[in-house]
Amino acid sequence: MERATMGQKVNPIGFRTGISIGWKSRWFAPKSNFGEFLVEDEKIRRFVDEQLNRRPPYAAVSSVEIDRTREEVKVTLNTARPGLVIGPKGAEVDKLKDALEDVTDRRVNINIAEIRRPDLDATLVADGISEQLKRRANFRRVIKQRLEACMQAGAKGVKITVGGRLSGAEIARSQTQIRGSIPLHTLEADVDYGFAVAVTTYGCIGVKVWIYRGMFAEQAQQEEEESKAGAAMTRGRRRFQRRGGEARERGEGRGPAARRAPAAKRPPKRAAAKVPEHLPSDVSAGASAEAEASAKGEEAPPAEARAVPDRTESGESSGTEQ
Repeated sequence: MERATMGQKVNPIGFRTGISIGWKSRWFAPKSNFGEFLVEDEKIRRFVDEQLNRRPPYAAVSSVEIDRTREEVKVTLNTARPGLVIGPKGAEVDKLKDALEDVTDRRVNINIAEIRRPDLDATLVADGISEQLKRRANFRRVIKQRLEACMQAGAKGVKITVGGRLSGAEIARSQTQIRGSIPLHTLEADVDYGFAVAVTTYGCIGVKVWIYRGMFAEQAQQEEEESKAGAAMTRGRRRFQRRGGEARERGEGRGPAARRAPAAKRPPKRAAAKVPEHLPSDVSAGASAEAEASAKGEEAPPAEARAVPDRTESGESSGTEQ
């Protein structure tokens, strides 16, 4: 008679650690110091979570990686908001560094790593869902929105499970929604896992998130292609500059770029003032003289110096001749 075995659910990160995922803590210690360092790592992670995630500035720190040397402890913070962690002129990082040195009694060096696509980080997605559940949002709508956001960000599969007194119900239950595929048994598959707890007035609600981001080999090949493309562009740009491309762009060299260079701007000519035709000839002559002088940048001659015929004398003389 065969005995039925109960299904064993394994943490996807722990299942792949050391095989396709690196360790979160990287150090070696003798047997006498191993326990001390292990407890110290947990203290560092809890302190960072309480200081940056559970209170302002809410820096969205997903994970903490720890490297140890004989002289110092190197702490790497993976965050979606590096500006909030660093602070103005690095003030917040300095405060955090001093606080961690007080916790560990060792010299601490902090590095900040940015998470460029937070919708593909399971821990950040679980934290976002828990924060919305604390505000009494409809859990079905919240799960649906997060599923769509993750799939649009490039995920190949997402699974979200919430459990507890959903919507304040008397009897606790769990709800699960899945989009795409989640190959949990494939070690080569990059499956991220995150867990968060929403503490509400009617009890605690647990949130679990699985995100399948593709195969590790495919991601490595894609990154290699992107790096090659960037290197090729860099070599081409360097060759272009070596041949005098910058001078051509400025229009200093020969070729079509130099011919297309805009000519130096000249000051616009001032147009001569137009005189209406119905004015008398003497008035028009004076106005034209003023216009010519202003166009040349000279002062116009005074009115007394202009030759203006005397109308009365000419009229009288014409009358006597008649």
